[in-house]
Amino acid sequence: MTNGPDLFSSDGPDQGLPGPGVGGSSADSGRALDPLAVRMRPRTIAEVVGQDHLTFPGSPLVQLVEASGGDRAGASSVILWGPPGVGKTTLAHVISHAPGRTFVELSAITAGVKDVRQVIENARRERDMYQRTTVLFLDEIHRFSKAQQDALLPAVENRLVVLVAATTENPSFSVISPLLSRSLLLTLRPLDDAAIADLLDRAVVSERGLAGQFELEPAAKDFIVRIAGADARRSLTILEAGAGIAAAQAEFAEAVASDDSAVDSDDDTDADDDTDADDDDVADEGIEDPTESEDSADTDDSEASPAEGTAILITEAACAEASSETVLRYDKNGDQHYDVVSAFIKSIRGSDVDAALHYLARMIVAGEDPRFIARRVVISAAEDIGMADPQALPIAVAASTAVQNIGMPEGRIPLAEAVTYLAMAPKSNASYRALDAAIADVKNGFSGQVPTHLRDAHYPGAKELGHGEGYKYSHDHPHGVAAQEYLPETLRGKRYYEPTGNGMERSLGERLEMLQRLLRP
Repeated sequence: MTNGPDLFSSDGPDQGLPGPGVGGSSADSGRALDPLAVRMRPRTIAEVVGQDHLTFPGSPLVQLVEASGGDRAGASSVILWGPPGVGKTTLAHVISHAPGRTFVELSAITAGVKDVRQVIENARRERDMYQRTTVLFLDEIHRFSKAQQDALLPAVENRLVVLVAATTENPSFSVISPLLSRSLLLTLRPLDDAAIADLLDRAVVSERGLAGQFELEPAAKDFIVRIAGADARRSLTILEAGAGIAAAQAEFAEAVASDDSAVDSDDDTDADDDTDADDDDVADEGIEDPTESEDSADTDDSEASPAEGTAILITEAACAEASSETVLRYDKNGDQHYDVVSAFIKSIRGSDVDAALHYLARMIVAGEDPRFIARRVVISAAEDIGMADPQALPIAVAASTAVQNIGMPEGRIPLAEAVTYLAMAPKSNASYRALDAAIADVKNGFSGQVPTHLRDAHYPGAKELGHGEGYKYSHDHPHGVAAQEYLPETLRGKRYYEPTGNGMERSLGERLEMLQRLLRP
């Protein structure tokens, strides 16, 4: 739908609207008070980019946008899934602008079943009386309970409403299956750096944005792109706040300069008296001063402010002050939580100590429960290092204990030590894989009877049953190993544990072979 990486088109129906602080009619003044992110929101599907996989000609989304009330084909309800600031709300408004549609917006945070039913009843009346289709935009649908989502089913199934639901959580886990099956799931991708940078450029020059009153320093643009985290809304929020700071600084500097100019003017008064006297003499003699016209022209020019028409520079420092710090995208109950934890464990397993520390830092900065992190570290020590370095598990347990005893922020220190050790330790999952194989055999019925010589022989009558008969006490034999069968008869000779050649398991493999020869000579 677009020819380039632009996030927003510079052309739109509201191009005449002034930016913040720009003079205009009273009708425009209210619109100028809207946040910059709202003013720069695309109005048509052609303006939306960064989502080319959804906006190509004939795509379900385009069909939904272009369909009229009487069309029988095309996509119906949609669920928009993606991170914050990629255009979910924007797409909902674009869909609503099609002819013959009424737009209703609800937030799952505040709306209940009663509100949903009221919207459905109004939608029925709109359709029957005015042949208008109601577009219901439901933000944060993952916050809706099962009962609330169930209330939507009949209206969605009968196309009484076109549901446009937005969520930052995986709909497979947060949206009921019947509603998913009646809707089209569209996944929005994070915006790339080029798209965010272009958005900033357009916001600076657009009449809908800052209207050319500001100039964005290249370093400031790079700073915003870096910390915005692919979030268009956040990038525009930082730009607008940075522009406000830059404007205030410029106004203060101009006021200081004006005061200094007034002081300099007072100091020059005495020197000007002599010049005025000479001018009077010339005037008395009726001789025209040749510099008079030039002085007059200079005076006329000086009446205009030297800074008038000059764009205010938005610096990196202003943007840094406006943003305070990077807002890390991390929801402790959402996808980002599981994604970061997954990357953390896989980095330890992959022996990339720097990546492991990076993801550890992300969890800590995001406020993740340190006890949760410690538990994952303990699990990783047993699961991924195992017998290749048996010291890893005690170190992980010690770090977990330290975190519980000392808390944060000091708890990050033993966590860092444990994560560093685990990431650099030799790796083996042979132990738990061996157990999983044994569990699978038990579940599949390969249990068998406990050999008679291994059965408990301490209770009365056990010996009469032959329990314990023929048992060999290991400490009475060379190397502390007695040659006898320990597995049930059905699993005789079965081997579960197969040590790797990594770390300590290399020597354990040699010992295992020796033990096998002693057990089964």
